[in-house]
Amino acid sequence: MLIQNTTNSFIDTLRHRRQRLANLIDFPAIIWSGGSSPRNFPANRFPLRASSHFLYFAGLPLSNVAIRLEAGKLELFMDDPQPSSALWHGEMPTRDEIAQKMGADGARPMAELELWLEGTATIAVQESATWTQQSQLLNRWVLPQSPPQGIDLELAKAITSLRLTHDDAALAELRKAAAVTVAAHKAGMAATPKAKLEAEVRAAMESVFIAQNMTTSYNSIVTVHGEVLHNEHYHHSLQPGDLLLADVGAETETGWAADVTRTWPVSGKFSSTQREIYNVVLAAHDACIAKIYPGVEYEDIHLLAATVIAEGLIDLGILQGNAEDLVQMDAHALFFPHGIGHLLGLDVHDMEDLGDLAGYEEGRERSDRFGLGYLRLNRPLRPGMLVTIEPGYYQVPAILNDPKLRSKYQNVVNWQRLSQFADVRGIRIEDDVLVTTEGSEVLTAALPNDANTIENLSKI
Repeated sequence: MLIQNTTNSFIDTLRHRRQRLANLIDFPAIIWSGGSSPRNFPANRFPLRASSHFLYFAGLPLSNVAIRLEAGKLELFMDDPQPSSALWHGEMPTRDEIAQKMGADGARPMAELELWLEGTATIAVQESATWTQQSQLLNRWVLPQSPPQGIDLELAKAITSLRLTHDDAALAELRKAAAVTVAAHKAGMAATPKAKLEAEVRAAMESVFIAQNMTTSYNSIVTVHGEVLHNEHYHHSLQPGDLLLADVGAETETGWAADVTRTWPVSGKFSSTQREIYNVVLAAHDACIAKIYPGVEYEDIHLLAATVIAEGLIDLGILQGNAEDLVQMDAHALFFPHGIGHLLGLDVHDMEDLGDLAGYEEGRERSDRFGLGYLRLNRPLRPGMLVTIEPGYYQVPAILNDPKLRSKYQNVVNWQRLSQFADVRGIRIEDDVLVTTEGSEVLTAALPNDANTIENLSKI
């Protein structure tokens, strides 16, 4: 159980968040931290990752505890450590010591929690043992795979409205995660010339996180098969002519995430076709960031990326026609099938445990269009939001070889010309962008993304 140093400003931030929640709901809420799950036998457990909603109000990564929030006050429910645990884990902080560090207004043993449940709302955790406990104690189903209902839904909406934008304390943590992530990507590029496997580059990158007492905010993607969007295999050899796509982000001790992607040539030099596609993706990336202002619809930013990519592929002779028409018919999604990005905060896809409740403005639903169905965020931008911008180009066999899609787009794709770009499996360029009152700030701007600098960094 890690309890880092806490300050008055840390406690003041937590109390301010609790009071803001109290201003939105008139009923109590109980939020469980969750626990760690066994890997193969009870004593060998996966690392703890506390509930993000718990971390937002309690601030500390604790296991198997709960907090009750009402009228801006926090009551902590947890058991004191067993004396025998000191043999294995050293002296552990007591319940009262932990309560003091998070600025709790009271602290009680877990056995008393059931006396404080009447009329309370909650949010399901992802870990099965805890959501089973939640359901039993509250006498209603609380399942992560089921949308919240009743006062649980009211609580989820209230927490969403708070977490959509970040306070100064959150931004300080997010900047830390971004800075360490930038250093990790530079380490990965520097390690590539001597690496034989993807795993070696991954090791160089994740070692930067470990050295800062951080972890990954998601399973790292470090692959020469960038056409597999969430590729989590690292056994492929690195060959001259390959592009290495690295989608790797740090998570701070208290759970705040970064999410960054760069793509670089294994040999230290892009081929002419790789550079041409890379610059198309970069143009979309830059155009989207330039468009970020309060009030701008995130869907419009996605469609801008799609249009810029379509224009670039027309210029290269891969697509044929008018860019706007091609986007309207979703032809761009043959090569750019995912959304332009997502919210970022305590989760790498922030609050996606709530489904589309956080990502989509109330009253909006996901599109069934080929080119819009994977858009994770569909809201007007607000100051304090942190979003990713991550356009890409991929040659996904399951898409390009699909008979229905080939038939539908046979007149707008020059398949012979496309074959000349066979050495471009996947390219993605991703940065973390804060919406400000006057526009935007790229938190990961210290990591270059122009082709010439990328080549220089990967030659080191």
